[in-house]
Amino acid sequence: MIIAVVSWIFVFGLLIMIHEFGHFIVARWAGVKVLEFSFGFGPKLISHQGKETLYALRLFPLGGFVKMFGMDAEMDEQGKPVIAASDHPRSFMNKSIGKRIAIIAAGPVMNFVLAILLFILVFAYMGIPEQAEGSAIGSLIDGKPAMQAGFREGDQIIRVNGVDTPDWNALIEVIHTQPEQPLDVVIVRDGQQLALNVVTEKDPQTGYGMIGIAPAIVYKQVSVWQSIKYGCIQTVSFTRMIIVTLFQMITGQIPADVGGPVMIAQAVGEAAREGFMNLLIFTSAISIQLGLLNLFPIPALDGSRIIFLLIEGVRGKPVKPERENMIHLLGFALLLLFAVVVTYHDILRLFAKS
Repeated sequence: MIIAVVSWIFVFGLLIMIHEFGHFIVARWAGVKVLEFSFGFGPKLISHQGKETLYALRLFPLGGFVKMFGMDAEMDEQGKPVIAASDHPRSFMNKSIGKRIAIIAAGPVMNFVLAILLFILVFAYMGIPEQAEGSAIGSLIDGKPAMQAGFREGDQIIRVNGVDTPDWNALIEVIHTQPEQPLDVVIVRDGQQLALNVVTEKDPQTGYGMIGIAPAIVYKQVSVWQSIKYGCIQTVSFTRMIIVTLFQMITGQIPADVGGPVMIAQAVGEAAREGFMNLLIFTSAISIQLGLLNLFPIPALDGSRIIFLLIEGVRGKPVKPERENMIHLLGFALLLLFAVVVTYHDILRLFAKS
């Protein structure tokens, strides 16, 4: 339990801070006055007033924010919202559209940068995962035919329906071509040959036969430069996979399976128990998802603010601040409602498992 809590704080805190740091550092570079850099929302627990920026830790650790001069309305002494003058040299609105887009986009971009850095660290320490030679089973999927038929990790599959399978490609070729068919399998376990029978299932997306096994993996040590290369490649691969999965969920090709804070916290704990490197890989994946989510044109998120800036560029003038702020406020309320609903379903899942 303690490991899960500490891991959740580490992962969530790192993701928020790197995202907000992106906004902060680019705003400073662009000459915008940053009024506050906060972790969390609600009442301040700890704060430090810098030369011009207030650094604060707030009560509810559900995110963070960077407050920039001239970006949002400030309350005057009468409690009325007032937008800072756009001609003020340190105002957000005084900067070019290109610089403002750079400031907004810097948060999601830093999430991708974090993913790359974490993948580089993992590859530099562990090496590059490669499929082992031969046809030994590296892992089995719970509830799938292979596990139910009595296969174990480490079993060397040497023959399927009379066809020799000296390597993994040969093995998969035989299994894939026989969906929902019985297989007579010969394995080597602890130096002895054993015969097992299993019936394949049909993959609904590809139509291939499957029994729920994965190959053994070995790690090949690589140089730092190769780690950087593979870190970038892995980040691009994860990003593509997430986009494809989201598209399939939206179009109904696969069932929508959305997890909230409870489910993420549970997954963080499981990753931490498997080792610190696994936790870093999980953090990388979540960081990519966070970066992508924030680029979506959803009100209150960075993507929506970028859309408003693009509209301003086309129109030659900004959308009325009152209208834009109202849209962001409604979007934020809907996001909170969505988070509550997803969290509720996460809790129901936990009770259903217990």
